[in-house]
Amino acid sequence: MARAHLMLLAAAAALPRLVVLAWEQDDITREYVEKSDMIAHVFARTGTFGFVPDEPTAYTQPLYGLFLTPFHLLGDRHWLAVGLAQVALAVVTALLVHRIALRLVPPGWALAAALVTTLHPYLVWHDVHMDREILDQPLAAGLVLAALALAARPTAARGAVLGAVTGVAILGNARLALLPVVVAVWVVWAAAERREAVVPALASVVAAAAVVAPWVVRNAVEVGCATITTDARALWKANNEETYETLARGGWIDDVPDLPGAPPTPQLAGDLWLQGRPVPAIDECAQAELYREEVFAFWRERPGEKARIAAQAVGMLWSPQASQTAGRSDPGGAVDLARRWAEPLWALPMFLLAVAGAALARRPFALLAVALLGYQTLVAAVFAGTSRYRVPWDFLLVLLATAAAVRIAEEVQQQRRQGTTR
Repeated sequence: MARAHLMLLAAAAALPRLVVLAWEQDDITREYVEKSDMIAHVFARTGTFGFVPDEPTAYTQPLYGLFLTPFHLLGDRHWLAVGLAQVALAVVTALLVHRIALRLVPPGWALAAALVTTLHPYLVWHDVHMDREILDQPLAAGLVLAALALAARPTAARGAVLGAVTGVAILGNARLALLPVVVAVWVVWAAAERREAVVPALASVVAAAAVVAPWVVRNAVEVGCATITTDARALWKANNEETYETLARGGWIDDVPDLPGAPPTPQLAGDLWLQGRPVPAIDECAQAELYREEVFAFWRERPGEKARIAAQAVGMLWSPQASQTAGRSDPGGAVDLARRWAEPLWALPMFLLAVAGAALARRPFALLAVALLGYQTLVAAVFAGTSRYRVPWDFLLVLLATAAAVRIAEEVQQQRRQGTTR
């Protein structure tokens, strides 16, 4: 039965995505491609992890660029190869969610939870396109599974595994930089013997730092500043006087007008290099400092506006409708129809049942899920919110919803048994 469940789950994860891949084909490598793809192209051909040969960059997290590099080494990252690899990651995510669910609910319900997760309409479409969040999903599920295992039996080895997974997740998404501390605190709280869990929990934090440290040191040596990413410009785009109105009229933070007199970005330098045009000198660290100062000044001088932007970001993060920006492809087409109707049909029941599940699920898992989702919400309030930032963690909502469904089913069965004995 277990093998049959896994085969069914793998098929349910792969087949819809393969249909989307067959439909989209080379569109996935042409439209709205993440900037990591340009870095992977340069890295594969010149050995420089950057937008321009001999100019190393820290302008984005490295993980997705490293993931794409082999496809550039083997050729011009053919759409079929990239798509199949990302479909495989979706299958891995589904299997990991199933493993988590088995710790929480009976096997049949665990299968149902994994199926509902992998058949999330947004993810079925998103997972074959070139967005770095495809890596966030298996890492998020792996992180939760490792955290549950560590809390159940705290050992330094299990702490190291949790830390390693979390560290890799940070290299894919810098917004997770403080997550090791959040998870470590939960581990100590959730463990049966809290004193015994302290050292393994600390080991997880140390291991996460050890995974991230080489990248930070590399940036200090080759780029000039010890950081995970120098793209403070994105943070500024999400925190200035133009942000709220730009997002309110359907734009994204990329559409926020540039800072007057802003220096050219490393990504622009890469575009110029690909066009064979002169490339300006770029000081990424100075740019990062400039934009950070602008953000802090905005927070100090316009706290009310920042609060308004934060509320808008949280609303966008948790909207049951998938985010639709004005510059999207095929506006008003089938994809927009799915964003407007199919996604809410999936999300609204999950949201409602997950709220009940937060009270009905096993308390340790419920607290972990709330902590992780709360962390994502706080980060959105600081930075920006959109569906693609939330959906890698939506499996937590499904697991909470499943716990609520199990409890409801048990109550119904109990009432039926009582009715038949009268």
